[in-house]
Amino acid sequence: MDGTAPPRPASHLANLRPKLPGLALCLGIAVVAVWLRRASGIAALNPVVLALLAGLAIRAAWGQQKRLEPGLSFAIRPMLRFAIVILGLQVTLAEVLALGPGALALAVTVVGVTVPAAVWLGARMGVQPGLAMLLGMGTGICGASAIVAANQVVRAKDEDVTYALAVITLCGSVGLVLLPVLAAPLGLTAPQYGIWAGAALHEVVQAVGAAAAGGPEAAQAGTVTKLARVMLLAPAIMALGWWVARGAAAQGTATKVQVPWFAFGFLGMVGLASTGLVPALATDASHWLVPLLMAASVAALGLATDLRALGRRGLRPLGLGVVLSLLIAAVALAGVSLL
Repeated sequence: MDGTAPPRPASHLANLRPKLPGLALCLGIAVVAVWLRRASGIAALNPVVLALLAGLAIRAAWGQQKRLEPGLSFAIRPMLRFAIVILGLQVTLAEVLALGPGALALAVTVVGVTVPAAVWLGARMGVQPGLAMLLGMGTGICGASAIVAANQVVRAKDEDVTYALAVITLCGSVGLVLLPVLAAPLGLTAPQYGIWAGAALHEVVQAVGAAAAGGPEAAQAGTVTKLARVMLLAPAIMALGWWVARGAAAQGTATKVQVPWFAFGFLGMVGLASTGLVPALATDASHWLVPLLMAASVAALGLATDLRALGRRGLRPLGLGVVLSLLIAAVALAGVSLL
């Protein structure tokens, strides 16, 4: 023995150091976005959307910054997956089952129709499959959260994710304005209107905001219907992973679709929340932690996106998003009329 000490493994701190600049910027943007939403009291000011816009603006002003990239990569994947797992604490099986079989079937139907329709229509409208899948998931399930979660298995380009977020935000915001206006002409009762809003709109805040316009009874029905769609996030991601792998195999191309373990984590948290053993403090903490981490992840996406590449996607994906929004609203309305 020569007395030379073996090389020491890199410490966790050494691994974290390169990520700090990017993470600090993303979390700073997220904190400001969440604060703006709460300080303004305007529910439509989604922190995720504000963080995305801030990230895009900073990238356009600064250009690409290599030193930020390790932190951005960490925020876009591991941090996001953790946020999705924690999101499961906000949904319980009791809340979903309280809808009754008819409304629960409607929630499953709108997801089961919208996502495959996005792929089918996208192919005919000339939209890239990855972007079409993201639009379908965002429309069918829960907007921005579903888009960034689905991209963990779709692995679309950053520009596609950003475009999908923009389209879903635009279409959902239009729906937030239009649905309350249409409730009376369509002759919907308060519970019917709430279920329609919860089944048709993209973001949780959009669905709950639109449903609240119909009164307390509508707000309750809309919130729970939307939560039922959120609970379908995990099985939808698993199905999407199988779909991507199957499509690649059919084309004779070798691809490896990672098992979406975070989706199982999400379901585990739903199960845990359903036991009633989770302290109220933990559930309350998830309500501020999830938007913060989601906003940080999407800020990282904006910082990694070149707006020039985004512009090259054209208007066809926007057209697909509009068609999908009309489709889910029509399917949801037809389902409500049958309840």
